[in-house]
Parts: sequence; structure tokens; C-alpha cells
Amino acid sequence: MLRPRIIPCLLVHNGGLVKTRQFTDTTYVGDPVNAVRIFNEKEVDELLVLDIDATVKGQEPNYELIAQLAAECRMPLTYGGGVKSVDQVERIIGLGVEKVVISSAAIADPDFITAAAKKVGSQSVAVVADVRADDKGSYPVFTHNGTVNTGRTAKELASIAEEAGAGEFIVNNIDRDGMGNGYDFELVSQCRGACALPMTVLGGAGSLEDVKTLIECFPIIGAAAGSLFVFKGKYRAVLINYPARGRKDSLYHQTTCLGEN
Repeated sequence: MLRPRIIPCLLVHNGGLVKTRQFTDTTYVGDPVNAVRIFNEKEVDELLVLDIDATVKGQEPNYELIAQLAAECRMPLTYGGGVKSVDQVERIIGLGVEKVVISSAAIADPDFITAAAKKVGSQSVAVVADVRADDKGSYPVFTHNGTVNTGRTAKELASIAEEAGAGEFIVNNIDRDGMGNGYDFELVSQCRGACALPMTVLGGAGSLEDVKTLIECFPIIGAAAGSLFVFKGKYRAVLINYPARGRKDSLYHQTTCLGEN
């Protein structure tokens, strides 16, 4: 039975763990393998790791790091960054990763989604959309760390991902990245209206109340966040954190909202 998930998102840059604001203003946080060890102790639902260098620099996925993370990880691990071929997807899954995130290559050729899903199973293929709101009420999708406008909207990509055989759709509002001003519910509503895939939402979580509200409105959802789980307090001191089991369960059980039929 599907249930909501609360998912820390870790960004890898130059081999280290970082956090960004609106895909810029990079702050070093620490060692990604050590962060995984700490999240193991906190019994997180799932971990999302994104290499923000690979696609921009045209690099292969960092298989050595992926293997290290997968070996340490005691929760489901999702990885994305630089994935352009079915062989790469298969190799990453073979290292112990549960789901592989694809973006620019999937947008350029939706048949890549289909081929990857046939090879490793739909449940192991997730498509991500990094978006910005425009003045028409749409959300254009960007790749290469928010620098390349693909000409597609989040709704279009959500529908394409589902039709092509992906198992999950991840959507991230670039302008809310690291800002702590709450998730973009209009964005989530548009994507949910376009596809029925399991969905994970990034961008804007500043408190557990933001997570709670998202789960209330969209009960079967992945509530992902970066800053919320690596910083503490107004001075953004680096502190790996995650809600304790009792608090986490209470968030899951909040499922009444007028926003979801």
C-alpha cells in the first residue's frame, strides 16, 4: 500500500555534500557518505542523492561514490545526475540503488524512459522536472542546473513520463529551492492532474509544518527537502536532522484537505 514519504535530498558537488539556494549560492555541508550514516541512524523513509555536476560538465555518473553510498545506505536510495543511457541505468541499479533519476536525456528522447523501464522495471525509473513559474501560469522545465529551457512544461513532462513507462515523477521548483517559503501547491496540482504516477515534490520546505500541509493536501506524496534536514536555526548551522518516529507518524496521519478529491 502506498503511503507518504519524507525524503532528505542530498546534492553532490565536487565530491562533497552541498546545499543551494535557487540552484546557486552553494554552501558546503560535509561528506555525503557520513551524511548517509547519520540518516541511517534516524531511520529515514528514503534518500535522494543528486549529482549537480555531471550533466553540466558532460561527465559519467560517479560510480565509485554511488557504490559507497549504496553500501552504506540502509534505506531505499534514489540517485540522479549525468544519466544518459540504459547501460548507465542498469549499472547504477546493479550497485544497489533502488531508483535512477533521469532528466535531460529523457526530455530529449522519451523512448529512453521506455527502454530503461523495460530493462530495470518501471519502479526503478524516475523522471525529474526542474521548473520555474512563468507569467502565464505554466511551469517551463529547465535542465543543466536551471540554465536550459526545454520548451516543455511540467504538466507535459509528467504526462510524457507516465505514458513512456516511468515509475515516478519528481518535480522541483527552482525559485523555491533553499528558500524555506513552502511548497508550490499550484505546481503540484498541475502535475497531479496530468499524471497518476507516484510523485515526489522538492523546493520550499522550511519546516515540518510545510511537510505536514503537503501531505494533508496530497496524501500519497513524497515530501522531499534539503535545507530542512541539513541546517538548523536561523543561522543555518549545519546539523543533520530528521523527525523522530513519533513525530513522523503523526505527519503521516494528517490526510484531510479540501485540495485533494
